[in-house]
Amino acid sequence: MSLKTLVILLAAMACSSCVTVKPWERGELSDPIMIFDENPIDAGVQEHYLDYREGSTGGTGAQSGGCGCG
Repeated sequence: MSLKTLVILLAAMACSSCVTVKPWERGELSDPIMIFDENPIDAGVQEHYLDYREGSTGGTGAQSGGCGCG
């Protein structure tokens, strides 16, 4: 790896950062289209079959805030 490539890589890593998501922006980020699956609808159907077969639910997807409201 050349020095130039290393400098570019380090600069790209330094420019990326964490961001605080505002409460009103969370609805857009939790949209199923934001899931990194080829077909989120098909993944949901497969998850439903798996839940039905195993007799269990949950453990995947977005979680609520822990207040018991969602």
